[in-house]
This record gives sequence, structure tokens and C-alpha cells, in this order.
Amino acid sequence: MDVFGEALKDQFIKPPAETLWVHNSYDEPEEMPVDIYFRDEKEMPELELKALELCKGKVLDVGAGVGSHALILQERGFDVTGMDISAAAVSIMKQRGLKNAIEGNILTYTEGKYDTLLFMMNGIGLTGSIPGLKAFLKQVKHLLNSGGHLVFDSSDLSYLYQEIAFPLNGYYGEVSFRYEYKSIKGNWFKWIYVDQQTLKTIATALGWEVTIVFEDDNDQYLARLTQS
Repeated sequence: MDVFGEALKDQFIKPPAETLWVHNSYDEPEEMPVDIYFRDEKEMPELELKALELCKGKVLDVGAGVGSHALILQERGFDVTGMDISAAAVSIMKQRGLKNAIEGNILTYTEGKYDTLLFMMNGIGLTGSIPGLKAFLKQVKHLLNSGGHLVFDSSDLSYLYQEIAFPLNGYYGEVSFRYEYKSIKGNWFKWIYVDQQTLKTIATALGWEVTIVFEDDNDQYLARLTQS
């Protein structure tokens, strides 16, 4: 069951949605406000606005949710496609007026070429692990036009381990999540938050030039990757 999608549908059709809980592998469950996915431009943080400013040419908004970022780009005249793995999210994107919305998984997607691949709200985390991130950065180049780039945000989770030891196995930014909505729990899925230095080391070795465009006060940063 698409637990996350059910919450989005309720927020879209009969707001407010009930509480969406996010279970994680490192702490207690957290409440996720569903209305955050329906923000307009005025409600977006500086990091996300700067990411939109970096977009150029034909854009694929990966993990687009209900299309909040893609709709802004469309209004600005971009040829933008919103992609999400949730069929419910894709349906809502279309109902909100996004002209191009597709259901798909970027890890297996092979159609089309773009000038910008946009991943917001730590969307690059869908690669799941350090090996997954490496594999993705190798294979995703075929989706980019010459001069194309990746734009995404991530963060350093080391602050979580100030009072406890780093995990013995794997990278400390590799975590797992599951959604719970109306007492129904979805499946666990892997996610990764990658610190700047680790990103630079991995991406540079794979032929990418990494530019950190913006940093905020919460260990979050915005990165731009171009093929070197």
C-alpha cells in the first residue's frame, strides 16, 4: 500500500490530513506535516529557491511529490517533467496543473535526456547507500545532455551521533525509514544523507565536478554536479 500517497490524497481532497508518522532506524518516530508538500514559492526556504534558480533547459524533477517545485518551474516557462514513484502523487501533480508528470523510478529510468536533474528535500537519498550513490552517479550520465547537471540538497547526520557511537557497519548517513498513516505502516526503505566531503570524494572520482552552492545553519547544503 502507498501509505505516503494516501496521506497526500487526503491533504489534497479533504485537508487537513491525519498525522503522518515517519519511523526511522536511529530514533523515535517523528510527525511529518503533510501540508509541507503543498507549499507555494513564498513558503519555501532559501535553499530550495536557490535550487530552482540553478535549473536550466529541460528539467526532470525527481521525487517531485505533488509537484510544488515543478509547478513553479513550469510557470517560469521551463520544459519540466515531474517524476514520482507514487501513483497517487503523480495523479495529484496532474490535477494541480503540471503538464508532464510520470510515474517512475530514476534508478531504472532510461528514457529521455535532460539539462537538469533536480532532487529536492534530500531526494538524492533514494540511492540508499554509499554503493548505491556510486552506482547512480555512474549510470545517470546517460540521462544528461551535454553540459547538463544534477542539482540536489543533502545534509550531514553526524550531529545525531554526538552522544552515541557511529554505526559499526556502513556509513553513518545510511538510514532506514517507513511511513505510518491511519495506523497502517508501509515497508521499510533505505535512504542516505551524505556529507559534503564524502560526496566530493565519491563524485570527483567518478568524473563529476562538485560545487557547493549554498549552506544553511542546519548542516544542510545545496550541491551542483557537472560532468568534468
